[in-house]
Amino acid sequence: MLQPKINILIPMGQTLFDKIWESHVVTRQEGFPDVLYIDTHFIHEVTSPQAFAGLRKRNLPVLRTKQTVATADHNVPTVDQHLPIKDELSRLQVATLEKNCKEFGVELYGLGHPFQGIVHVIGPELGITQPNQTIVCGDSHTSTHGAFGTIAFGIGTSQVEQVLATQCVLQYKPKTMKIEINGKLGKGVLAKDIILYVISQISASGGTGYFVEYAGETIRNLSMEGRMTICNMSIEMGARGGLIAPDQTTFDYMKGRLFAPKGAEWEKAVQHWQSLKSDSDAVFDSVLTFRAEDIEPMITYGTNPGMGVGISQKIPKTTDLQDLSEVPSFQKSLQYMGFEEGTPMMGKKVDYVFIGSCTNSRIEDLRTVADFVKGKKKASDVEVWVIPGSKQVEKQAKEEGLDKIFTDAGFEFRESGCSACLGMNEDKIPAGKYCVSTSNRNFEGRQGQGARTLLASPLTAAAASLRGVVSDIREML
Repeated sequence: MLQPKINILIPMGQTLFDKIWESHVVTRQEGFPDVLYIDTHFIHEVTSPQAFAGLRKRNLPVLRTKQTVATADHNVPTVDQHLPIKDELSRLQVATLEKNCKEFGVELYGLGHPFQGIVHVIGPELGITQPNQTIVCGDSHTSTHGAFGTIAFGIGTSQVEQVLATQCVLQYKPKTMKIEINGKLGKGVLAKDIILYVISQISASGGTGYFVEYAGETIRNLSMEGRMTICNMSIEMGARGGLIAPDQTTFDYMKGRLFAPKGAEWEKAVQHWQSLKSDSDAVFDSVLTFRAEDIEPMITYGTNPGMGVGISQKIPKTTDLQDLSEVPSFQKSLQYMGFEEGTPMMGKKVDYVFIGSCTNSRIEDLRTVADFVKGKKKASDVEVWVIPGSKQVEKQAKEEGLDKIFTDAGFEFRESGCSACLGMNEDKIPAGKYCVSTSNRNFEGRQGQGARTLLASPLTAAAASLRGVVSDIREML
């Protein structure tokens, strides 16, 4: 006699991403994106004008002004910020943001405000970014905030309007990926090298369709600034975002910050945040593992962040490529960069060095560079810009005397903003010139029309500043 088949449903553990996502779903319907509630919405001058115009056209208010935070960052000058902005388009965009925020009752940390800075720098340093949140901004590098155990991602202008009007956004739930890194980092290897290495291994599209959780001993040993650098560049592997489970390092960084919980509320919050981690039996759609010992200081040679090599290595040859479809873009990239395949990266001439951006402009980044260059001088034919990520970082750097160390070394220490990360303000790299940059993108024209960008860590950038060529920081420490 046949026995009836009984299906026993065994509860499956959840990833950290699943836990946060599911707790923020307002409504769900088969075949449609989830309606996801948003805790914090950051806006800036580039992707918000059309969104506010849409609200005005529909005669709608900003639903929750207290959960909307605005700053000016992309178009602001980094010299003489007290004077009118010279560039006409930049001046118009910043003025439009000021007008819109005033009309709709949104708090603005604009030029002249002590909290002004790059949106992904000010959120964490002010304690606005907190674990278990959903955070969006009309900026792809919103994934930075994931370092605190949040679901943070960039949205388009139409979605900015959607969130302003409803405090929700329509989103299909992405797949999950775990990237685990274990071991001890070598001398001169920073968080930026970790993420550039990972992207070089899986390509600039290797994370497409996924939300990444970074885990492992190496990640746990990073500072919050290092974790933010890692999560910031999740988008550069095609991922929707990246996050790291909060721990004592997270809580120590947040405690006492302006908008962080205080007193009994803090203790209650931490108690909850400590439970925010992936279950031991959680199943990810993809799992990748790497060894910290395999990572050396990294530098890019091409026109996407996946085109990177260890500083001691050579540019690949066409015959090294496993995917033949990559050959045309590889050759086009080298032609744009003026490089030849199979040649070493070390010793290549550098014209500019940019230390800044939402990837590497925090006080820890500036301290790291200052410690290395103290008492030294830059190469005579290299122009070096150090741009703090916020007025708070700028103020702290001056209080610690870092600005004097930079100027004594021949560097320019400027005011806060996105600066030369992108060709959208006055800080552009001239056509044909090479810039070692601590930013996150090296596409054609990213730092100015015809500019050639080599992505690297703050230490590798500092090494290039002193020698005037791509150099191995490990030889100089």
